[in-house]
Amino acid sequence: MSKRFTLIATAAMGIEAIVASEVRNLGYTCKVENGKVTFEGDELAICRANLWLRTADRVKLKVAEFPATTFEELFEKTKAIDWAEFLPENAQFPVIGKSVKSKLASVSDCQKIVKKAIVEKLKQQYRKTTDWLEETGAVYKIEISLHKDIATLTIDTSGDGLHKRGYRARKGNAPLKETLAAALILLTNWTPDRPFFDPFCGSGTIPIEAALIGQNIAPGFNRDFISEQWDWIGKDVWRRAREEAEDLAKYDVRLDCIGTDIDHKMIEISKENAMEAGLSDVITFKQMQVKDLRTMKEFGVIVGNPPYGERLGEREEVEQLYKEMGKTFSLLDTWSIYILTSNKNFEQFYGKKATKKRKLFNGFIETHYYQYWGPKPPKKA
Repeated sequence: MSKRFTLIATAAMGIEAIVASEVRNLGYTCKVENGKVTFEGDELAICRANLWLRTADRVKLKVAEFPATTFEELFEKTKAIDWAEFLPENAQFPVIGKSVKSKLASVSDCQKIVKKAIVEKLKQQYRKTTDWLEETGAVYKIEISLHKDIATLTIDTSGDGLHKRGYRARKGNAPLKETLAAALILLTNWTPDRPFFDPFCGSGTIPIEAALIGQNIAPGFNRDFISEQWDWIGKDVWRRAREEAEDLAKYDVRLDCIGTDIDHKMIEISKENAMEAGLSDVITFKQMQVKDLRTMKEFGVIVGNPPYGERLGEREEVEQLYKEMGKTFSLLDTWSIYILTSNKNFEQFYGKKATKKRKLFNGFIETHYYQYWGPKPPKKA
């Protein structure tokens, strides 16, 4: 019989609701909090969440949660946990930590205490007589997180962050994280039967993520995860999850997906990355300025992450770019336009107030996602 675990999908500020929607689409009930989405699931849920969550940062297994205001309390409560349920005798288990608004403010001391408590417990459980454990097996990254004197112990099931899809062979100077790119698309009204256009494609992240969504390809399908080495999950469960993802992919869905950029070098990088993702025949990339966009297509969707003009020397140039965007996109009266920028005067230069805007963080940069909704396309017979 499969065990039940409490899993945490961590998320960037502002996109927790999107992560929660993805978790529910996988069939799991969840709870949404700042920076995380919590849900219950078995071993297969761990595999599915890692393979399918497009907008989460990583998936953690919650081991325990308890109040801790002294180092002794932290040690004893950590030691009381059945660690052999998760860690084999030869497990490698580095401990990282963080502390916010807690009496136990020294993160390094908390890490050492948790490590020592786990070692003592495992020595008892595996009847070891040595003072140490031979950490030569699979890796289990443990985190001790203290928030307002509540200690939470988790094990990372992902390894590298989920934004590392494995297709980005090369990138530009300020690449957009794949997880945020996917969130930008999921916040639009785009469907695979509509044209999709990114006029500032850079290294191709947004069009590639759109193609993955359009063909229902699991974003983690072409990468490895740290929990694939855990015996208690097993190769068979991971194989089942990957076969399930392969069966759900819709490689035959035809997409009208285009990415353009003013820099021809970025276009070459985009093409390489699309090839790595297996999508070179699905997406069209070409060098073009925004003001040169002309199309007879209708009811398309534009998602763009233009320059922000953060540096003084770029500000006037970026403001002019926003004006050109406003003039060019005004001709696309049936299209929906979505633009991410940190420029607080974007609407002024663009020449039109957004239907809606949403605060998001691009790394540490506070941005707004300006949404201009076009009319709904007519229903097909």
